[in-house]
Amino acid sequence: RFCIATSTKVDLDAAKFSSVTDAYFARDAGKKKGGKKDESAFFAKEAEKQGVSDEKKAGQKSMDESIVKGLSADMKSYLKARFSLSAKMYPHELKF
Repeated sequence: RFCIATSTKVDLDAAKFSSVTDAYFARDAGKKKGGKKDESAFFAKEAEKQGVSDEKKAGQKSMDESIVKGLSADMKSYLKARFSLSAKMYPHELKF
């Protein structure tokens, strides 16, 4: 994925980000990838993949709701729009 810089500003004052810290984004300490695998580990069933916890989903939803309330209809459609470049369009020359 690519990120195209824009000069559009969104007001984030309404959202409450006090619960988001570095620990919020940390991985579980129990999981560790890599290391040597033996034959039994190779043929063993893989453990179920865990998705995002319900607590994090609820937190993200509440933060998003407070931000979206302050956006105009045009801004919502602008942020949802799919962006693509066509021939002879150069990202460094575009102004949003």
